[in-house]
Amino acid sequence: MTADARTTALHSRHLAAGARTVDFGGWDMPVHYGSQVEEHHAVRGSAGMFDVSHMTVVDVSGVRVGEFLRYLLANDVAKLTARGKALYSCMLNERGGVIDDLIVYFLEPSFYRLVVNAATRDKDLAWIMQAAEPFAVTVTERDDLSMIAVQGPDARERMASTLTLAERERVLALKPFHAVQLNSVFVARTGYTGEDGFEVIVSHDDVGGLWDALLAAGVAPCGLGARDTLRLEAGMHLYGQDMDEDTLPLACGLAWTVSIDDDRDFIGRAALVAAREAGVDEKLVALLLEGRGVLRAGQTVMVGGQAVGRVTSGTFSPTMQRAIGLARVMKTIGGTCQVDIRGREVAASVHRPPFVRAGQIKIDV
Repeated sequence: MTADARTTALHSRHLAAGARTVDFGGWDMPVHYGSQVEEHHAVRGSAGMFDVSHMTVVDVSGVRVGEFLRYLLANDVAKLTARGKALYSCMLNERGGVIDDLIVYFLEPSFYRLVVNAATRDKDLAWIMQAAEPFAVTVTERDDLSMIAVQGPDARERMASTLTLAERERVLALKPFHAVQLNSVFVARTGYTGEDGFEVIVSHDDVGGLWDALLAAGVAPCGLGARDTLRLEAGMHLYGQDMDEDTLPLACGLAWTVSIDDDRDFIGRAALVAAREAGVDEKLVALLLEGRGVLRAGQTVMVGGQAVGRVTSGTFSPTMQRAIGLARVMKTIGGTCQVDIRGREVAASVHRPPFVRAGQIKIDV
């Protein structure tokens, strides 16, 4: 832990549980509590929870907040017509590059909630506040809130068991990508693992009690190591690796998050329209290594001895017992390729993500 690293309200509990911690975006966070693989399997097989309080919650309010968010984000918040509905979107720069990916919740016509990444907190807040000025909306970083992600096939029932009967009924009735405010607890049926579950936002004062209640309900504490293998199996992007400010969403498997076929103006629209008209020659694919080795970000993808792209994320999959990765490659790539691993060209097969969703392997192995 560095001297200036930030800690969450649950930090003392992590240390008491024997967590190994690492620096993550300036935060001292648990990477595992003894076995990253066991934590991974706990989420795939039952229920696990992650302290994700390093994520940044930003509340945006004002008469013109909907208009503002339609300009700020590449996806269109006008799709959010029911209170509590959530939307995944990229926030782009003028060149069409991804400043960050985030989730936005529609709570009231004049009130939305954003959850953005930890490592991009400062630049995100600066960008949002600058863009907000002409719309006279209020941007509030909620640094008084913590967040726990409860994930896995048993996660919803175990989370619900910590609530009152009335709260339990409302939480279990939530549809995917919907949220509800229960007095002091904000519960969203979202996640970053490819499993069902919730992301729960509570005050710093209340998060310890929630963590303890979930432990008592049989939810396993899990670190960021398992969170990464889970999200990669699920084909979910990691900002800074699978996309960044120099990457168009059209080139990295995020075209589905862009609402461009209407007259709405948004930051980055002109660049995306120009790129689409010119033709985008890259795409994001899933790679399954056929030989020995582990896929890692930065490795070169080859076809016929020629470089055709690079691995953006890679790991060894605990579920599949194979090396897997995401790679941004030329659009013309076929079903096979090679990956340069320390000077060796190792065969790999090319697939569409995801590898695993809801505990089921989705590609032929």
